[in-house]
Formats: sequence, structure tokens, C-alpha cells
Amino acid sequence: MSAIDINKENFQSEVMESDRPVLLDFWAPWCGPCRMVVPIVEQIAEEREDIKVGKVNVDEQQELASRFGIMSIPTLVVMENGQEVRRAMGARPKNAIVDMLG
Repeated sequence: MSAIDINKENFQSEVMESDRPVLLDFWAPWCGPCRMVVPIVEQIAEEREDIKVGKVNVDEQQELASRFGIMSIPTLVVMENGQEVRRAMGARPKNAIVDMLG
């Protein structure tokens, strides 16, 4: 499954009520390091059916970025049962992102 665009309209159903862990990628189109992470995040979304992967465009979803206190991008957040369990800022290699998922 490919990554889902997360916005304030679908955040509750896709993230908070998810029955699987959710990897959220906070990004923006103008962010160079974000562009390095996007293909990795998409690849993880395709490979792992046990998790959900969501992308949050911080320019379009400022309310969600603010809610999570996003100060720099890319920021990756792992949510389980509606709670943040892990967070990493900056570009990461695939193995480091996969390690975040447990």
C-alpha cells in the first residue's frame, strides 16, 4: 500500500483510530532532505502491511505540524494506539527508519 496523505480531516480516522502503528512523515516539497526521505518512506509503505504510512505536508497542514510541535523537517513520528511512541528529525537511512518501527 502506498503512503496516505494525512490532513486534519482524515487524521482522526487514519492515525488516531488506526489498528496498526502509523509512521508519519512531516515534510514539504521545497525541503531537500525531505525529498531524500520520500522514496524510502514510500518503499516502506509498499513493503510493510503491518503498519500504515502517512505523509503530512507541513505547508498545507500547519495545524497538524503545530499540534506535533514540528520545528524542522523531515520529522518522522511513530504513533501507536493514538500516542506518539518515537520521533526522529532529519533525513535517515531506510534501516534507521525501519528500526523506529520496532
